[in-house]
Amino acid sequence: MTIAVAGRRIPAFLFLALACNLFSATGCDRRTVFLGAPVLTVDAGNRVVEALGIEGDRIGAVGSEDEVRAWAGPRARIVELAGGAIVPGFIDAHGHFPGEGIWARVVDLNPPPIGDLDSIDELVARLRARAEETPAGEWVAGMGYDDTLLAEGRHPTRVDLDRVSTEHPVAILHISGHLASINSRALAELGWDANTPDPEGGAIRRDPETGEPDGVLEENAAEFVQARLMDPGLLDGLAILRLASRRALAHGVTTTQSGYTPARQMRVMPWLSRLGLLPLRIVLWPSMEAVDEVLDGGRPFSTVDPGWVRVGAVKLIADGSIQGYTGYLSEPYFVPPGDDPEFRGNPRLARDELIRRVRRYHAAGWQIAVHGNGDAAIDDILDAFEIALREHPRKDPRFILIHAQMARDDQLDRMRQLGVTPSFFSLHTYYWGDRHRDRFMGPERAARMSPARSALDKGVRFTIHCDAPVVPMEPLRLIWSAVNRISSSGRIIGPDERITPMQALRATTIDAAWQIREEDNRGSLEPGKWADFVILSASPLDDPEHIDRIRVLETHIAGKRVHRASDVGGGG
Repeated sequence: MTIAVAGRRIPAFLFLALACNLFSATGCDRRTVFLGAPVLTVDAGNRVVEALGIEGDRIGAVGSEDEVRAWAGPRARIVELAGGAIVPGFIDAHGHFPGEGIWARVVDLNPPPIGDLDSIDELVARLRARAEETPAGEWVAGMGYDDTLLAEGRHPTRVDLDRVSTEHPVAILHISGHLASINSRALAELGWDANTPDPEGGAIRRDPETGEPDGVLEENAAEFVQARLMDPGLLDGLAILRLASRRALAHGVTTTQSGYTPARQMRVMPWLSRLGLLPLRIVLWPSMEAVDEVLDGGRPFSTVDPGWVRVGAVKLIADGSIQGYTGYLSEPYFVPPGDDPEFRGNPRLARDELIRRVRRYHAAGWQIAVHGNGDAAIDDILDAFEIALREHPRKDPRFILIHAQMARDDQLDRMRQLGVTPSFFSLHTYYWGDRHRDRFMGPERAARMSPARSALDKGVRFTIHCDAPVVPMEPLRLIWSAVNRISSSGRIIGPDERITPMQALRATTIDAAWQIREEDNRGSLEPGKWADFVILSASPLDDPEHIDRIRVLETHIAGKRVHRASDVGGGG
């Protein structure tokens, strides 16, 4: 189709493009005003205003209805909302995108309250059903089992998984992501037997009589299994990406994170975004192996459009998971996993190696993020940060301490002094709070897990996160958990560490933007920032005890609606 312009005929698409550029204020890119719901700006003053004005991909105005209407002009599009609230788009402060899409490929083995699996027999039955529809020789995988909630109270072993199949390699990942279990066929494919040494920073559990692997793998040993499961083919990979994106957008996430990204994925993600296959913003945290490759002379990581895909902090892992007994503590576990009453767990990355790597990455100019759950691991991490900063001073290093679950008061003081910002996995109090109190940490230490209030009182800026796919990507449940600290049984875990709804909202928006050095363009609803926002069914400030019941009605990125609750397939 062509259109006549000044005696010439030009393609219609070119005419429309020219018209949009020349007359954007009155035509294709006209201003839009959202009214009828409080706008929680999350700016420096935490202002709540009446209206939000959008122009193109940016926020143009916020304020009273009269002010924003005056800015918009008479030709503006007016969107009248029937209550609810408008908040900044949620920023995933720590997660493993597109990990939550893995359910498109693996068997769901989650226990309540996420799923309903409660025994090894049921686990075997679900995996066997998948094996029966899988060609012989191909891997059968599951994820999400929790040994502490299985009726048998233990990890499934190779013997259990051999009941699934002897013709398929079978592998399952623990809910923490830090352990795995595999069958005899998988052990054979890996070439592991009684003579295979434990990998550094990991363990192959063994039969006490024969010394043969019993199928249960810890930390770096489990990484071999994760590498197999998280390296899908093209079609599976696209299905995983599609499901993860749909779930994130359905829950109001506008910036997600890939929290330990291998080199190949670092180079693929920008092009997936460019091709329109990644419909939200993402921050890629390269693994330490990926950064080593660059520092040793490899091609640097780059992105096509940093506004959509950004290279973030290098990620290190200092210890494991407390609910897997691989977190590294300064005092013994409340109920040890074996016969040793002094068991404290072990570091995944030895102290000297941790210090060496932090020094190297800091000297090379990288922002650094380190996973640390147990307080002994946190001691080592803070020592490494301090040494690196002493040798290579930097005014604003913005070191990130991921999880910081059992951080003590003295460690929060050190964080403030060193410029360290923790990101708390605050949903631990909901999913594992009862077991932390009764089994892992005991009542006193469990009450201090994810100490957000203590951090606030000490002037330590922090974020909170879901760590998806460890638990579902549900920012509103995350905010509710930080505010109420209620376990899945309805018990309050550490009431003194509760924070307010606005403080929790900030920890998932503007503070999360600040933590990744993106506070100038996202995280709050202020003129000039990207128009990334969410329309909710209610304000999280109105009923703190029921924030988890609030629904995401719409998600907007760069001024465009990318999710609506009524969209078919929009949920997760």
